[in-house]
Amino acid sequence: MTDAHTPNPSDWSKRIELAEQMIPLIGRLHREKNVVTSIFGRLLVNPSDIEIIKMHRYARRVMERELPLEDTLPVFQTLLELDLGTASIDVARLAVGYKKQGGDLRAYLEEQLADVIGTKDTEVQRDVVLYGFGRIGRLLARILVARETQGRGTRLRAVVVRKKCADDIVKRASLLRRDSIHGAFDGSITIDEDKDIIWANGTPIQMIYANSPEEVDYTAYGIQDAIVVDNTGVWRDRAGLSQHLKSKGASKVLLTAPGKGDIKNIVYGINHTDIEDSDEVLSAASCTTNAITPVLKAIDHRYGVEFGHVETVHSFTNDQNLIDNFHKGERRGRAATLNMVLTSTGAAKAVAKALPEFEGKLTGNAIRVPTPDVSMAVLNLTVKQDVDADEVNNYLRTVSLKSTLRQQINYIKSPEVVSNDFIGSTHAGIVDGLATIATGNHLVLYVWYDNEFGYSNQVIRIVEEIAGTRPRVYPPRRELSELD
Repeated sequence: MTDAHTPNPSDWSKRIELAEQMIPLIGRLHREKNVVTSIFGRLLVNPSDIEIIKMHRYARRVMERELPLEDTLPVFQTLLELDLGTASIDVARLAVGYKKQGGDLRAYLEEQLADVIGTKDTEVQRDVVLYGFGRIGRLLARILVARETQGRGTRLRAVVVRKKCADDIVKRASLLRRDSIHGAFDGSITIDEDKDIIWANGTPIQMIYANSPEEVDYTAYGIQDAIVVDNTGVWRDRAGLSQHLKSKGASKVLLTAPGKGDIKNIVYGINHTDIEDSDEVLSAASCTTNAITPVLKAIDHRYGVEFGHVETVHSFTNDQNLIDNFHKGERRGRAATLNMVLTSTGAAKAVAKALPEFEGKLTGNAIRVPTPDVSMAVLNLTVKQDVDADEVNNYLRTVSLKSTLRQQINYIKSPEVVSNDFIGSTHAGIVDGLATIATGNHLVLYVWYDNEFGYSNQVIRIVEEIAGTRPRVYPPRRELSELD
């Protein structure tokens, strides 16, 4: 039986031709104007012709029909003619809006994008340093390299590590080039061993070997006013992390783990507006906190959360043992690839650092399981009113498509998806609609998350916010209150 929305196979060549015309336009918009484009929120980052066609088909989730490539191609072409500044532009929404309004396309786009036209000369570039080069560090490097443009935005300048062997830089480059979970690096990597530089798609990444932050003088490498992203997890309090501020050329520190004490734990999309110019040390919280906090905020806004329990089913991490061996933590000494390991999580309590209204409302535990990436959080909530599963799902689907939380929350309703399907997701969390349970005022939600790549994207969003280089989103998204 033929799907009514399935295109006639005879027009496939035409669709390929249109998609091929878009590829250089997408590249030029990014390279020349620092403009990231998307189709209903799905980013177009070095897409193939087939990926572009699939994204236009994805539009059925939003508008109940496939988006014709003929509608979006003129938008891409006209955007390239405009004097745009840094922005994240949803080409699909502009195409649909223009289709309804009609008239002159350029005039329509100039009206919709008025706030970002002519702003290029006011934009800056900010240096970023990665302190540590483990799982998260290498993914951050991939994202930063992919987003780099000439003269604007964030720029990865250096990586600081301890030298472990004579050919350390060769091994570091190899780990950046090949990843067992996330695949090969998209591009070219070469090494200048004499100068300790890894070249990634034309970006020179200076490898700096040091045993402590105080040893590093970033200005010796031409690095100034740098944001240092500490992904080692060695220090989590203000005293420890402030060591980075003693390095010449460093001005801000962001920790890729929950911060202790009075350090602000930032979940982008939730409390990133709390970042002040005077903040020198910040935390990006944990992957689990990033996954569940946006969903909890959305549910609390609509239904009111009285209390709840968060159970995370989490992939094993580097701090666990491959085989049974001594570990200072309870149960974590047992073989990670052979056991489900019950352990604790601070994510439930950490939610309150981003959403103070959840103080004392959540408990949590974690089960580490024998998978290398992608985790799940089960939110067992008591809310202030009776709820219906379909209504909750429709609301969360709308939030994922139309709200200011669209980059944090995704929604899927498929009977066949499993954890591997979410590797590479840029969202903080993905609600599994088919698993939603609602009985009276009791609600259970299942939220998938790529605890490596999804979290790394959240970290980069904070880096861009600190740097003042975060792209403005067009057309603007709605606040949760506007969805009521």
